[in-house]
Amino acid sequence: MLQFASSDSSEESEIAKAESMSRRNHLRDKMRWRAVGMLQAGARQSAIARELNVHRSVIHRLWNHFQRDQNTSRRRGSGRRKITTTADDRYLLQCTRCRRTLTAKQLASQLSAAAGRPIYRQTV
Repeated sequence: MLQFASSDSSEESEIAKAESMSRRNHLRDKMRWRAVGMLQAGARQSAIARELNVHRSVIHRLWNHFQRDQNTSRRRGSGRRKITTTADDRYLLQCTRCRRTLTAKQLASQLSAAAGRPIYRQTV
């Protein structure tokens, strides 16, 4: 059996869908400080989340982090580091100038052996 929704409810659902899709999971630095200021002024977390267009849990985690560390900066993500040092870059440049036919995988293995830590092909 098919049910047809009225045009008003379908428009409302499209608007709600568009709003939920535009929500972000994190805030920029300026917005984080703004949210903390609003929380210190006594605003509710749900009202702040609605105004900043994020989920309430984002504001909750931000407030807990601020109370614990007196800081609103984002923490570094997990996983391997995707950058090389300037010394690593110089070494890679030297290797590529000497042997121009080396692949990224071969360069990564040479740098790993020289640096003593894993360097991945995607990083090179």
